[in-house]
Amino acid sequence: MKDLSKKTILIADDDYDYLFQMKMKIEHFGYHVVTAEDQKEAEKIIQTLKPDLAIFDLMMENDDSGFILSYRMKKLYPDVPIIIATGVNAEAGYSFSVNSEEDRKWIKADLYLDKGIREDQLHKEITKLLEIKDNKQKS
Repeated sequence: MKDLSKKTILIADDDYDYLFQMKMKIEHFGYHVVTAEDQKEAEKIIQTLKPDLAIFDLMMENDDSGFILSYRMKKLYPDVPIIIATGVNAEAGYSFSVNSEEDRKWIKADLYLDKGIREDQLHKEITKLLEIKDNKQKS
């Protein structure tokens, strides 16, 4: 039976090794983790599960799968924090951010991270986003 005191984090990534590593790290932080190996699987999951936070790879079956998932997630659950995690900067030289209000309007994510983030930094960012969400719900 699922521990109801644990927060649930959805991770969607088509790189199985990365997905497995992220799942292990985040479970080690104390969270319940649900995984999806592609955009379609993630879309099915969010129809029946409202996670406390989501981490989406940018490029899965489409170059913008992470953006599409973010848009659909925010439409269903506007209060769920979303992290876009990608290696596209290193691989293709593209650069994205969600630092301005304008960026957040079209990206629909709360944080953008390059893959390869240190474990302690990942834990810090997840904790921070969940605290912001919890504080908004209390007020």
